[in-house]
Amino acid sequence: MNRLALVIFPAICLLTGSAAHAAASNPGPRSAGPRPAEARKIIIDTDPGTDDALAILLALNSPELQVAAITVVPGNVTAEQGLKNALRLVSLAGRCDIPVAGGAQHPLAQKLITAELWHGMNGLADVELPAPKCQADARFGPDLIVELVHKYPHQITLVPVGPLTNVALALSKDPSIAGLAKEVVMMGGSISGGNATAAAEANVYGDPEAASIVFNAGWPLTMVGLDVGDRTLFTRAHLDKLRQTRGPENDFAAGVLDFIIALAEKYGWPGTPMYDPLAVGVAIDRTLVTTEPMRVDVETRGELTRGETVANRHNTVERNVPHGDRLRIEGLDEVKPNARVSVAVQAERFLEMFTSRIAGK
Repeated sequence: MNRLALVIFPAICLLTGSAAHAAASNPGPRSAGPRPAEARKIIIDTDPGTDDALAILLALNSPELQVAAITVVPGNVTAEQGLKNALRLVSLAGRCDIPVAGGAQHPLAQKLITAELWHGMNGLADVELPAPKCQADARFGPDLIVELVHKYPHQITLVPVGPLTNVALALSKDPSIAGLAKEVVMMGGSISGGNATAAAEANVYGDPEAASIVFNAGWPLTMVGLDVGDRTLFTRAHLDKLRQTRGPENDFAAGVLDFIIALAEKYGWPGTPMYDPLAVGVAIDRTLVTTEPMRVDVETRGELTRGETVANRHNTVERNVPHGDRLRIEGLDEVKPNARVSVAVQAERFLEMFTSRIAGK
């Protein structure tokens, strides 16, 4: 496969006219079906963006999950455009019961890097969906995260699939949420090279300072990065199966996937990696990935490596002791892991999950 695709491959999509028409005929409020009593409450923090859209639709159509809120962060598009897109998505799914709140307007310590080149000027490939029926929640996204984590202690799983600015701001306002959230399942990072640069994955690169705060908060965190996302290739065969059914969300997803697959093929891939949807998949079923505990630090200063997630695979560092004019290695010191890093994935099982959840919706 052509590794160049990793450097220039943020997800994009082009909606077909039939997808937009189907969205316009959305029949109204729907649910993901019977929800088990033990459904996990999640907050999706997102920069929609089109790969995010697929992740949101998967979550909304999974009875194992109860989407408690969607908070919007700038990344693929501006914060303003992202909020509009999130409202269009919950309207498409008939889920105006879910609070959708805007958050940060820019990263903590750098200029915002948006990806209209890949996502279109409106973040949805410049295809205009109908005006959203759902209204934005008036609360500030990071405040909403804090509020819900306190309201449901040890029950909320945060699922960030964009830059981590909102989550970092929530932690900065109230560090106690690190001990009250159930866990974090994030799409971002890599231990084997990046896609925004040779070293950095795009979500972490979008706000390295925020990512550093999130990794060092002391809460249970699972990193679903490029290492496993690259293996979840949605191919033409998967798309043909999805197209056997119809529905507003079904047709929207098929239009998105058709274009992304074509782009992947252009750069030598047989299918498109499903990065953001995989993070939601892991929130549904942790057995989809194999993880290993590692100490992960985020590089915030390197000229070539800013935004790199540097993982200590052995969780030890050599102890260097001064001896005259030199240092001598005299042992190993343990380093406490701060993340479970995904290193393997049951890709086909996940892709079947995604297809079956969206089909006919």
